Amino acid sequence: MKNAKKEVEKAEDIFQRLRTGEPIRLNDPEYFKINDVVSRTIRHSQQLNSATDIDQVRHHLSEIIGTAIDESTTIFAPFYTNFGRFITIGKNVFINHACSFLDMGGITIEDEVLIGPRVNLVTENHPLDPNDRRTLITKPITIKRRAWIGAGATILPGVTIGENAVVAAGAVVSKDVPDNMIVGGVPASVIKSIND
Repeated sequence: MKNAKKEVEKAEDIFQRLRTGEPIRLNDPEYFKINDVVSRTIRHSQQLNSATDIDQVRHHLSEIIGTAIDESTTIFAPFYTNFGRFITIGKNVFINHACSFLDMGGITIEDEVLIGPRVNLVTENHPLDPNDRRTLITKPITIKRRAWIGAGATILPGVTIGENAVVAAGAVVSKDVPDNMIVGGVPASVIKSIND
């Protein structure tokens, strides 16, 4: 009886378990909650991506993430997210068109960040075992103040981009980027300090 109660308590907070990186399987008794959020996000995304001005885009993305986005922040449509609930966006942020944020693990974008077109922020992964591959494993992404992510870059699960750092266009970033560093390539590596 005690174990059954623990299982129910554990299953009640699937969103917290997503954020902590616990593997989430399709047969999880609370998985329907994820599907509900995804369905809502899809409906709002249609409105976001047919918006005719920046204020409308900001309004619809605020509806998706559940928090008002500051008026100093600009997002160009189209903008794509599969979940949306775990995105946090600071002030004076600029996000160019056709970016994709897969945020089930959590995405935090601090103030004054610049994100180029077609940037992918991916917090979700899957096990290598083919028998368990549909399981979700998440790790958060953090982009610190005044970082700049170049066009077409991809940031992978668990990565923190440091303050003032620059990610070159087309880079694939699988490791943390220190403050004030420029990285590029596939996989991304440090090119130099912005102070050099």
